Parts: sequence; structure tokens; C-alpha cells
Amino acid sequence: MRKRSLSREFALQVLYQLDITRDKEDAALAGFWQELSQEDAEQSVKDFTAELVKAVAQNLAVIDAKIAQFATNWQLKRMAVVDRNILRLGCCELMFRDDIPAKVSINEAVELAKRYSGREAGKFVNAILDKIKQEMKK
Repeated sequence: MRKRSLSREFALQVLYQLDITRDKEDAALAGFWQELSQEDAEQSVKDFTAELVKAVAQNLAVIDAKIAQFATNWQLKRMAVVDRNILRLGCCELMFRDDIPAKVSINEAVELAKRYSGREAGKFVNAILDKIKQEMKK
């Protein structure tokens, strides 16, 4: 698995934990790395994971508002926790990471949805993130 893809996977796991426990991101990241065997993550993977987690946590209100704007007929709090956090991660990349092409952010989010969520989650994630991408082009 590519390093950034692995980082996104780890970030999703930490964001899921934060959503459930309401811990602070630094404490959640420290605990996550402590539980993960050290040989599983290079420093570059850890650094990118931390960047993503902190960016989502620091911009959560803006990210959630943007997702809610395009998730018609869906309340954020009623979405599956994993889907909500995949959307947060993808939306964060679209809105706050100019160094990552939108297509890459969306594709990575869809792959996470396919791997960690239900059968239709990839389509759901793709539809919402694509709407956000289109709005940002305006």
C-alpha cells in the first residue's frame, strides 16, 4: 500500500476514535501509535496521518457544514460513523490541501468507503465529495 494511502487509512481510524471518544487529537494519535507496532509506520506516514487528523479536528465545524450542505436528506449525526469520517477526511483534503489533486482525494475516500463501509458507501461518498469539488471550482 502506498504511504499516503496508508496514512489516510490510519487517519480514518483515529478520526473514528475521536468521533466516538471525543478525546483530543494529540492524545488519540499518541495512543494509536502506541498500540500500532512501530515497524508498521514510517515517520513520513505518521507525519501525514497527524497532518490530516489535526486538519480535520481544527476545521471540523467548517467541514461538517460543507458536508451537510450537500448531503441532502442525510443528517450528519445519523450517518454511519465510518462514512461521516471518510467524508470529513475527503472534504478536508478538498478544502484545505492544495497540494493534493481533487481527483486523488475523492478516489482515496471512495476506496476507504469500499474497504470499511457498506456496499453503497463508495457511491455515497463519491456523490457528496464530487458536489463539493464542483462547488469549489466556481
